Parts: sequence; C-alpha cells; structure tokens
Amino acid sequence: MKIADYLQNNKVIADGSFGTFYSEKYNTQDMSEQANTLYPERVKEIHSLYIEAGAKLIRTNTFASNTEFLDEDFSVVKDNIIAAVNNAKSAIEESGKDIFIAGDIGPIPSDFEADKERLSEEYYNIARIFIDNGIDILTFETFSETTDILPVIKRIKQENDVYIMVQFSVNQYGYSNSGLSASRLINDALSSDEIDAVGLNCGIGPVHMKQIFDKISINHKKHLIALPNAGYPKRVRGLIKYDNNPLYFAEKVNELVEKNGIDMVGGCCGTNPLFISSLNDILEKKQTEKKIIQIQSFEFDKHKNTTGFFYDKNGVLKNKKLIAVELAPPVNEKDDKIMEAANILTKSGVDVVTFPDSPSGRTRIDSVLMAEKVRRETGLNVMPHICCRDKNAIAMRSVFLGAVINDINNFLIITGDPVPTMARQSVKAVFNFDSVGLMNIARDMNDELLTNHQLTYGGAINQGRKNLDVEIKRVIKKMEAGAEFFFTQPIFSKEDANRIKKIKEETGARILCGIMPLISRKNALFMKNEIAGINISDEIVNRYPENGTKEENEAVGINVAKEMISCVESYTDGYYFSFPFNKVYLLNSIIDV
Repeated sequence: MKIADYLQNNKVIADGSFGTFYSEKYNTQDMSEQANTLYPERVKEIHSLYIEAGAKLIRTNTFASNTEFLDEDFSVVKDNIIAAVNNAKSAIEESGKDIFIAGDIGPIPSDFEADKERLSEEYYNIARIFIDNGIDILTFETFSETTDILPVIKRIKQENDVYIMVQFSVNQYGYSNSGLSASRLINDALSSDEIDAVGLNCGIGPVHMKQIFDKISINHKKHLIALPNAGYPKRVRGLIKYDNNPLYFAEKVNELVEKNGIDMVGGCCGTNPLFISSLNDILEKKQTEKKIIQIQSFEFDKHKNTTGFFYDKNGVLKNKKLIAVELAPPVNEKDDKIMEAANILTKSGVDVVTFPDSPSGRTRIDSVLMAEKVRRETGLNVMPHICCRDKNAIAMRSVFLGAVINDINNFLIITGDPVPTMARQSVKAVFNFDSVGLMNIARDMNDELLTNHQLTYGGAINQGRKNLDVEIKRVIKKMEAGAEFFFTQPIFSKEDANRIKKIKEETGARILCGIMPLISRKNALFMKNEIAGINISDEIVNRYPENGTKEENEAVGINVAKEMISCVESYTDGYYFSFPFNKVYLLNSIIDV
C-alpha cells in the first residue's frame, strides 16, 4: 500500500531521533551516518527499536549523508546511502511488519556564493540513489526555506512516482534561520503541486510547535507533519542532553494533533523509542480519526500598497517619468556636503533620494540613519539601500522595523559587494541570504507584522551580465518575491539600452534606468577600469578633454547623459541618477523635473 492511500484512513506515527539516540545509546560523539557502513548492526538495532515502539514509518539514517559532512567524493556518499537503505530494509524484514521507509535528506551546508548548480545536482543525485534502491518516499527535513530544493523536487516528480515530504525548522517565535515565518514556509510549500506533505521538525519542543501551528491558517487538503524535539537541550559535562519526558511529550503532541489535524507525528532531537511508544499508546487510546482541516482561506494581504515613491500623496500612481537620485553617505561624521546636496534636491522635484549601504564593503554612515536625517531635515522621500553582507535575519528585520517607525517605507534590496580581500582576516561577511532571500523576509513582514505600514522594495538589474537570460530569470524571481521596481546599472551605450529594453519586454517590470554623468576624463577612466559592472567604452572616455576645465568636463557628462536618456525614454519608467561626488546641481541641466 502507498503511504498516501494509508493516510486516507489512518495517522502515521514516525520514528524519533536517530542521531541523538545513537549518541546516547552507544556513548559516542561520532556521526550516526558513519555507522551505516562501519556499524550496520547498530543502525538496524535502532530501527528495530522504533518499529517495536509502534513506528509505522522509519527514516533512513542519512540526514547528513552528503559531501559536506561525509566525504567530498560522492561515491562515498552513494555507498553510505545504499548501506543505510539496506539497513532499514533489513530491520523491517526482521520485524515481519508492514513499515514505510522514507529516504531522509537534510540540508547541505552552503552560503549564497556556493555553486548552486552543484548543490542542486547533489540533492538530485541523493534522491536518485534512494529511488534507484526502491524508496518511494523522500523527506527533506530541517530546512529553513525551499529555494535550493524546490527545483530538485519538481525534477524528481516529473521523473518518478514518489511521495515528497518537506519539514521546516523554526525557533520558538516561529521563524526559520532564513528569517521566514512558519506560516509563509508551510503555505508556500503546500501550494506547490509537487510536495505531498508539509510540516515542522526540530528546533522546538511540542508546546511551542503547537503554539505555532495554532496561528497558521491553512487551506490546502494536504498532509501535515509534526516532529518536535523532546524539549530544549542543556549541556552536561560538555555533552548535549535532553530531559527524559516521554509521557509529557506524548500528551503535548496529542494536543497538537487534536487541535491542528496533524497526519504524521513522531520525534526529533532528544526523542527515543520510549517517546514513540508513549505517543503510540496515547493516540491509540484516543482513536483519533483523520481530519482534513479546512481553516479560513489563507491569502496574502491584497490591499493596495500605496506607500511607494511612485504614488502621490493621494495614493494615485504618478503619470510621469520617475526620478531617483543617489546620495552617497560620507565616510566620516562630516555630513555638510550631503546635506547641501539634499537641500538642492528639494527644489528639483525628484521622487525619491537613495542612499547606498557601504558599497565595495567599505564603511560609510549607515544608509537608514543617513536617510532618516535627510528625511527629517528636508522632507524628501528617501530610500536606503539594504545589502545582505553585514547583518543576519534578526538584524535585518530589526532594521526594517526601525525604519518603518521613522516613516521610511521604501528600500532598494541588494545582495551587496563582498568584503575587500585585505580585510577578510578580521572582518567577516554574513550573507545569510541573497537579495531574493531578503525580499522574501520583507514580503513576510508585510503579511505578518506591517499591515498598516507596508514596506515597498525593489531590486537592482545588472544589464551587463554576460548571459542576459540569467538576469531576466533573476528579475522574475525578485518580482515573485515582491519587488515593485528596479534600478539598473548606469548605461553608456545603445547596446546597454537595448539589453534593458529586452528585460522590460520579457518581464514587464517597472524599471528606472541608471544614468551617471561622469565629470572628467579621470573620473571616466576610474569607473571604466576599477568599478565592476559598468561598461564604459574608449569612445566615451575620449570625449573628455585631457586637461579640460570643470565646465568643459561637465558639459560632456551632461551631453552623454542626455544621449542615454534618449535611447531609453520610449520604454523606461524613469531614471536613476548617481552623480560622482554628489554633484546633484547637474540634474537641472540634464532633464526637466
């Protein structure tokens, strides 16, 4: 019988933790996955104990069976997974019972700069080993988001008839390490046709897990999973220990099941066969029938967000070319020049003023704090850039909340430049996620916390990327994550303009084209040779005189800017000006605003 058929009339009790039980039972700190080949009898014994305790589903001992934890040679990983499958099958055969086996896949550690294609391929190859060895249930557990695994799951489903389970790990407040809420994670996963069952595991005990499920509105008739920890660990003589409280655990999990209609239950860290036995006893006594919960329909807040800089004070979309101007915060406490530039812009009718977040990984005044001072003293509409380099998910959420209470609602969300090589020994980048990940957090906050003060955010476009199709797909991903506008890199050629036009045609995005009026030959040479992502031809450089006056140089910059505007004005939604050294007085000579 397939597990999906069994679940029509039954609940499934899964096993408990393998890793912590293995460490406790055999008094070792070695990875349990190594035992698949080194000590197969130990693995079979643990599976057998869980089956005797009443588990109807056991997970293979493969949570960390990947090239990051076991060996860089994937053939070693493959042998380990095959051994794990055989150990589980052997334990079931010896029990004489009809038990389901799930191939267990845990997160492969990586950062945002890792080779995503390699990571995706490894997840796929791991899944392929399970399927080729007769496993038709796969469980992706303890994930903080689905970015890395959803394409793999879709690929697997296209090729095979398998049952896919996905479980997320969140903290007691309901947020994952990626900063996304349990509500967002579960509902997004449930909306995927390729995922059959969704839930939570690890990170929290049964009480907090129940509290989190209680707050989630779910409108999908799919199977729900709850695999809480025994509780919260404590360190005893250098070892991580959990309290031995199987009866309490079973009672609280039963409350979770009754309140939320959970279909599959079991345990994670700190649980052992006694926990599963107690859970089996209490569920049998209750004789709980399967319920498909039909809670009020979950929908994202669809009210019109009119906090963006592209709306007027009455919430009406502006019918004009939008003008954004970048002001670079200073590297010291002297803010007189940037404030002078901001005051000039108050007379120029610009729609928004933006502030970079320490570009090139070099310290400048914080973009949000700089934006707040300019907003407070000039009344301009402001937009800080927020990059992912320096802050984790907790700090990012705090930044957004702090900005909102200071009436700052517009943000440009970017991945950010890396830390300079010379500083990397003492300065560590964070990069918990890239710009799309941070946009998902912002979208999550709009749905969960900021119903009256919505964040409006956009992203960057690098039209100079060698493979433009990759950039187009990236823009679409950002739009799916809630990006409402895009700023491009500065353009200096018709080729760049045509590439932006293609992005516009392919995505329909609201795009402000980057315009940078270079102010001298020296400035042009510097930007050409030392700043990545900006394509300046020799023809542009040679238009600046060798020893031109300030007026002559600025005239060239103004003319080039006007030429670039004429190239894109038929399809762009506006212009994003960045003036070297904050020379914003040039704006009125370039365009009527």
